[in-house]
Amino acid sequence: MKKLTVILSAFLMIMLLAACGSEAGKEEKANGSATDSEGGDKKSIRVVTDAAYAPFEYLEGDKIVGFDVNFLNAVAKEAGYEVKLEHVGWDPLFVELKSKRADAGISAITIDEDRKQTYDFSSPYFLSINKILVPEGSDIKTAEDLKGKVVAVQSGTTGQAAVEKLLGKNNKNIKKFENNNLAIMELISKGADAVVADNAVVEEYAKNNPQQKLKVVDDPDTFDAEFYGIMFPKGSELKADFDKAIETILDNGTYAKIYKERFGTDPDIEKLKQAK
Repeated sequence: MKKLTVILSAFLMIMLLAACGSEAGKEEKANGSATDSEGGDKKSIRVVTDAAYAPFEYLEGDKIVGFDVNFLNAVAKEAGYEVKLEHVGWDPLFVELKSKRADAGISAITIDEDRKQTYDFSSPYFLSINKILVPEGSDIKTAEDLKGKVVAVQSGTTGQAAVEKLLGKNNKNIKKFENNNLAIMELISKGADAVVADNAVVEEYAKNNPQQKLKVVDDPDTFDAEFYGIMFPKGSELKADFDKAIETILDNGTYAKIYKERFGTDPDIEKLKQAK
């Protein structure tokens, strides 16, 4: 009887520990931390995006595709993680990361000093600059020509910040939209004279929609070069793993292959490395 009691006690202790472990695992997932995927060595992480920003991330049916997606998959594979990518929208993306409900965010997010106060960033993975999208025949030739014009931007982006710096923060001629698709639609419907957004976005749209008769205006003297990074909650342990993986795919040719397949040109690898 005594022996049976000992065995029974041990059994109950094992079950209690198992239950505690299960609850801890649930809590860990709820907090957005990386967890081991079932039946494998790789850890699964939740990554959030705004899939309305072609060519970086956009929806084909219910599937998220684009340059950022291909890049993220390559980096995560190199770092030993499995990615669960979820479209949440631009503003919710920041909320999800700040509250640590997500492990990382990717959405052509420019690394800047203000954001670095609240979030951590990976090493830079993309060099960008804001450009101006206008109808063919427009008299807008430089950023200075935007003065007195109606300009559409995506709210909360560096495109908005660049236009506000030029025209004034509360200028009534700055129209802010939830995403660049809506900003471009405003231009096409003649509700705006121009759109200011990242170069790849406006260039891709003008190229893929020749019937709209739009052109891209470049003004590097006014708009500063920017770098995109993967964004993490402050203090994330994932940053070191992803930085190492980014360095590897920059060196082994994987990044250049992904970049050229999407944009048709070779990336400036050295500028990305120098921007670390």
